[in-house]
Amino acid sequence: MNDPTHLAHGLAGDSTAPDWPVLTTAAVDALLRGYPQLGTATRIDWHSPRPLSAAGLVETSHGTVFVKRHHHSVRSVATLSEEHRFVAHLRGNGMPLPKVQNDAHGQTAVALGDWVYEVHEHAAGIDIYRDAISWSPLPDRGHARSAGHMLAALHDAASGYHAAQRDTHILVARSELISASDPIATLQAQLPQRPGLAGYLRDRDWPADLAGLLAPWHAAQPQLAKQPRLWTHGDWHVSNLCWSNDSADARITAVLDFGLAAANFALFDLATAIERNAIAWLALDTGEAAVHLDIARALVEGYRQRRPLDAADIHLLADLLPLVHVDFALSEVEYFHRITGSRANADLAYDTFLLGHAAWFATPPGQALLRAIRDDA
Repeated sequence: MNDPTHLAHGLAGDSTAPDWPVLTTAAVDALLRGYPQLGTATRIDWHSPRPLSAAGLVETSHGTVFVKRHHHSVRSVATLSEEHRFVAHLRGNGMPLPKVQNDAHGQTAVALGDWVYEVHEHAAGIDIYRDAISWSPLPDRGHARSAGHMLAALHDAASGYHAAQRDTHILVARSELISASDPIATLQAQLPQRPGLAGYLRDRDWPADLAGLLAPWHAAQPQLAKQPRLWTHGDWHVSNLCWSNDSADARITAVLDFGLAAANFALFDLATAIERNAIAWLALDTGEAAVHLDIARALVEGYRQRRPLDAADIHLLADLLPLVHVDFALSEVEYFHRITGSRANADLAYDTFLLGHAAWFATPPGQALLRAIRDDA
């Protein structure tokens, strides 16, 4: 049963019942018996409002830890361990990431019944934006510049990490379709291994929809296909960052949540950062006011302070923006159709996210954002 007092972020910016039951102190205490160094669970101080898993800050007899629980249909031990190996690589290269805790057997991902758990140390700093909805724009230009700079640092730290691609498409930010010379054939080839997505798409004229979505922007595909491969964060929104304080010149103290991480390329992450932080997707009816050009420019400015981007890179970044969400939007369709069984949410992910976000970039506000990025080349 879900806790009726706990609400999660809904796809329309509302509060709704979470997809999964909340963590309980008893269940977490049973988990932590496998982590003797962490002590026993005494209470759960905070439940995350993110809807796709159950997570919270847990007070133990030895301190505070962050516990996240996935259903086995979303993350297996092997799939979750892919994220943890990437985190370990980044930490080894100096990135400020909370350590993923090992259990008594040296494992960072633990299966108990239908669930797969991970335990992280408590992140350093202040989680200023922890209650912000993922599609809400960042209000502070200084924080945007810092976020861009930290993203560049993450990409430097990720260099040399050559793991294979993620073994799942579900709730992972990948770029195979937008980088493919024939995206429709590429998706068609994936569908036998993605029965949940195939089941949903049987009711849609998806080849025509995908062709129409890509046609205005897909001239960039040859350049996207040539981008150097790099593992990326995949969800660079400020709600996944902690800060030294709440001032405009605060420094980033921790980077969180690598659940969407995958093998892509650097501009993919920067485009995602702009998409997540500079557009008020839940308030598009405000027209030009939904676009935060100063935030988009600050993200790019901060990034370029550490990793140079030439004019061709900036133009490709603008070309990529209307496409960067495509693979992940389809992964959400798959998640809602196959795993949670919500046709309404699957339709929202397909119509509003997959098709609607791409179409928005052809509107005057969307075009204004693309021009602003190109003007900074």
